Amino acid sequence: MSTPALKIYNTLTRRKEEFRPIDPANVRMYVCGPTVYDYAHIGNARPLIVFDVLFRLLRHLAKQGVWDGGKGETKVTYVRNITDVDDKINARAAERGISIRELTEETNKVFQEDVRALGCLEPTMQPRATEHIAQMIKIIERLIASGHAYAADGHVLFDVPSMPNYGRLSRRSLDEMIAGARVDVAPYKRGDMDFVLWKPSKAEEPGWDSPWGRGRPGWHIECSAMSWAHLGETFDIHGGGIDLVFPHHENEIAQSCCAFGRDVMANYWMHNGFLQVEGEKMSKSLGNFVTIHELLHTEKFGGRKWPGEVLRLAMLRTHYRQPIDWTVKALEEAEQALSSWYGRIFELGLDTDDQFAAPVSAVNALSDDLNTAQLLAELHSLGKRGSYPELLGTLQLIGFTGKGSAINTIFGTMRASEAPDTMSAALGVETDFKQVINNRVSARNAARASKNWAESDRIRDELAAMGITLKDNKDGTTSWEVKR
Repeated sequence: MSTPALKIYNTLTRRKEEFRPIDPANVRMYVCGPTVYDYAHIGNARPLIVFDVLFRLLRHLAKQGVWDGGKGETKVTYVRNITDVDDKINARAAERGISIRELTEETNKVFQEDVRALGCLEPTMQPRATEHIAQMIKIIERLIASGHAYAADGHVLFDVPSMPNYGRLSRRSLDEMIAGARVDVAPYKRGDMDFVLWKPSKAEEPGWDSPWGRGRPGWHIECSAMSWAHLGETFDIHGGGIDLVFPHHENEIAQSCCAFGRDVMANYWMHNGFLQVEGEKMSKSLGNFVTIHELLHTEKFGGRKWPGEVLRLAMLRTHYRQPIDWTVKALEEAEQALSSWYGRIFELGLDTDDQFAAPVSAVNALSDDLNTAQLLAELHSLGKRGSYPELLGTLQLIGFTGKGSAINTIFGTMRASEAPDTMSAALGVETDFKQVINNRVSARNAARASKNWAESDRIRDELAAMGITLKDNKDGTTSWEVKR
């Protein structure tokens, strides 16, 4: 069966389109990364996971020779930036009484650890904004020379009316754009919508020499410079959260297209939907603001720590363009599914270091605008049919790989204190698998003996989710077996 064509929803055209790279030898993708002033929250995790899955899919299709006539030699270049110069960074460093460099290094270190825990591959490149000041200055100079920007009072601003099709991505009215941009009133601005490309720096603020004096870049110009430096004047895919469509991505397009005389900056624009927590908008005032780091390492959400793979699967249950409600129940269901799949995979002796092939139905689901909701339905179907090699291949395709990563999720609903020896060794050794199940059976028998029926039922359901059938009589569980 032939490899399916990749179709993605393009925010620029508001329709689903077949993906065709500009250069069949090199698929190029840019995704907006973190501003490293604080730990990334769970909403930030969504684009990290979504575009990691797309990166993996692009590499899979490239190996199949989809874009280079069957050769399988197409490379995929994925750039995700690090914003390490920003007014939020300056404010946080001053608040904590540490240097800007110390803050950004500390925050970026935690970010990288958290992203790895979510099962994300490292991008091809992770450029830092502070390493691309020269490119920013070059773009600004080109914009001034072509009449699309002007210097005023130590600032340089983009002249929005100079670009006739400004607003093409967001499709907002002028009033909506003014409101969305939170327009600053300043005497040096020619128009309300004009935005900053360069601004002066005070002595205590980070700054670089430029033709307009010592200063620092505006936020939007940073991504234009970094994408240009590593992907060229135009490239294939630009991604990020839906909140970035305006003004950030709209302004990136304006800068890049006007600087380089191009009609487009990227051919395909992809945006993931919003995230809320337990039915409410996430905010610190509501007390439901939670970071990736807290989910992984504290008991703030649901009274326990969550393995990174559970967070990943819970995020992929919803199609990336749809809003997602982040709930404890969703995490519990994701963990239950992983516990069942992993328990069976290891009981059958499948080596997760080996590469298994995902079925065409799984690749088809992903190739239809990253339909991970359909993909999860395929995973459940494979499990019910007992097609565990294909199930493992599908999990590998979307980033659930490696023995080390599985250790926290094979029996994720169990507390490590209940079986400390087997938890550390539960990597596919059959005797350890049996011991873990026997421990749970003993705990259930104890609950039954004390007439704690709720706990007894909970353990029974937990084991059932792992594919374990119990054989009971009036005295308790006498034996168990793995469902085939």
